[in-house]
Parts: sequence; structure tokens; C-alpha cells
Amino acid sequence: MGDRDEKAVQLMRELRAAGQLQHAWINQSWQREHDGLHPAAAMLLSDLNAHGESRPSDLAKRKMVDVSVISRQIAQLTAAGLVERRPAPEDGRASLISLSDAGRAELERWRLLHVDFLQRALADWTDDEVEALTTRLTLMNQGLREALGQTPVTLPARTGGGEEEVIPK
Repeated sequence: MGDRDEKAVQLMRELRAAGQLQHAWINQSWQREHDGLHPAAAMLLSDLNAHGESRPSDLAKRKMVDVSVISRQIAQLTAAGLVERRPAPEDGRASLISLSDAGRAELERWRLLHVDFLQRALADWTDDEVEALTTRLTLMNQGLREALGQTPVTLPARTGGGEEEVIPK
């Protein structure tokens, strides 16, 4: 493996670690506040805030999960009073989901907690450093989205317990 390849693998490891650390914080924080409500529900609130009233099938597409997963989350959020459901006007069998006022308030409170977490984690970074990283990650994510259009090839795990590596064609 060449130097550039090794750097790409190391970058993906660090991104995975960052995602896992963020996931751990979300699980800790959300479970402390919302016993019994899955942490992914917060991400669904955020999606509804960004995209507005949506069909469950559209939510599932945007979150890249099966609609049954979204249906369970919607049921939990509805029971908690954080989202509202109404029949779709063009098809009464379909539902439209939107944030309730309580959901908007919870999302804002959650956003403030998340900002505080990141500010504590990056306390010794300058604003310029944070902005530069954000810009580079935005560009990288655009490239990753484009690369998803390629067909991935999964190689068998190396002997010695290594993880599988996915390499685009």
C-alpha cells in the first residue's frame, strides 16, 4: 500500500473514531434526558426541522434506513409529544409528520447541548482552525457522496483479525 493509500486509510479510521465518539456522547446525553426514547429520534427531529413536514417514506430515504425503523421512531416521538401526524391530503392512507412546538423546543435545547459539547472538545482551537476543518470536511463529504455512486467492492478480511476494507471500483 502506498503512502497516499495509507493516509486515506488513516483518515477513515479517524473519521470512524470521531463518529463513534459523537455517537457515545449522543447516547449518554439522550438516555440521561429521555429514558426509553432512542437517541436516533433526535436526528429525526433535526431532519424534520431542516426539511419540514414529511412522509415517513421520505424520512426513511433521507436517513437511509427502512421505513419500519422510521415508523418506530415516529411512534416514540408522537407518544412523547415531539411530533405530530396528520393524514396526507392527497392520500388519506399516507401520513405527514411534522415537529410539534414541544419538538421544536426540545430540538433547540438539544442543539445547545451539542454546541456546548463541541465547544468544550475544541476549546483550545481558534475560530479559523474550526472553520478550516469544517470547510475541508464539507468538501470531503461532497466527494464521498459522489463516490457513493460507484459500485463498492468488499474484500475479504485479512488474516489476523483485520476489518474488511471496502474499495470502490
